[in-house]
Amino acid sequence: MRYAARRVAQMPPTIFAEMTALAQRHQAINLGQGFPDFSAPDDIKQAAMRAIAADCNQYAPGAGVSALRQALAGYYRRHYRLDFDPESEILACVGATEAIFAAMLGLLDPGDEVILFDPAYDSYRPAIAFAGGIARSLVLRPPDWRLAPERLEALVTPRTRMLLLNSPHNPTGKVFSREELELLAAFCRRYDLLVVTDEVYEHLCYDGARHLPLASLPGMAERVLTVSSLGKSFSVTGWKVGWAVGPAPLVDAVHKAKQFATFCGATPLQTAAAEALAVEDDYYRQLAEDYRRRRDFLCQALAAAGLKPFVPAGTYFVMADISASGFIDDRDFCRALPEKAGVAAIPASPFYADPEAGRRLVRFTFCKSWPLLEEAATRLRRYFAA
Repeated sequence: MRYAARRVAQMPPTIFAEMTALAQRHQAINLGQGFPDFSAPDDIKQAAMRAIAADCNQYAPGAGVSALRQALAGYYRRHYRLDFDPESEILACVGATEAIFAAMLGLLDPGDEVILFDPAYDSYRPAIAFAGGIARSLVLRPPDWRLAPERLEALVTPRTRMLLLNSPHNPTGKVFSREELELLAAFCRRYDLLVVTDEVYEHLCYDGARHLPLASLPGMAERVLTVSSLGKSFSVTGWKVGWAVGPAPLVDAVHKAKQFATFCGATPLQTAAAEALAVEDDYYRQLAEDYRRRRDFLCQALAAAGLKPFVPAGTYFVMADISASGFIDDRDFCRALPEKAGVAAIPASPFYADPEAGRRLVRFTFCKSWPLLEEAATRLRRYFAA
């Protein structure tokens, strides 16, 4: 008897599950999976508790709590001068991952091709595959992860349907520049492509880098579905409150796929999210500055341990070259590190269509408390000095 469908039979557990399990087994400091270990802001926690106490505990509307959709309309207008109708152009989702998964199911037909940038977050390819689509990769290479226009053009075929863009980019920390975004916008207009943008790290930009939504560029609003979430900006990754915004036909297609998966997300958490989105800009500035300090500390610690970090312009991740570590394979490095050094990280090769392209790269996260980062630095220095 065959139990698993062929589409999942060969799918391994995510690399995050494997590395987190190793971290737990060896009581290692988890600098792999990107979840903060410090407290979320008190105001947002209090808002969730008030919503529960007020009995906001039944099913939310399929498109999301009205207060959240209204808050998102105001948020995009205030931050990016983008206007979305909360009734037809905003969809609340169970995290950004669900939004992207539903977007692939709702917007792709079997055989449609999607251009994405490697290294790519590991849920993108499975989502495309479940929809019957075909992923076509353009590899970004260190140290600057430059976008090569000539290689982009070479990926286009008559079946190209979509561009999937993540900026700020996980795992590299690249923030696509205005020049690069204008190039991508012209490319998408020329080939009449849909675009799904993953912008969950939109407020985590450093050293003068600024996040610019692709939807805000001329001629792009009609073809871009913008995805983001609450988790990274407010340290509530476990709430899984995300959203997709864009033109009504795109949002409707995503909603049609989503409705038969989760139908709706958690009502009290969506209600609290609506309050969180009203914070002043100072909150985001302070958040980015705090993370910048953590970034600098971790980069210095990795360099002191003999690794070669590529300083990120955004996100809360650092990619590092492990060539000088004595290891020649990222998976071997990351499987040994929790036991030998007491620190966990994520190998980069699972983020690539061709694993060889990431074989010498490892991703570390700095969304951890200062005591944990300091202890991790001590452990890494001790291990690599031995």
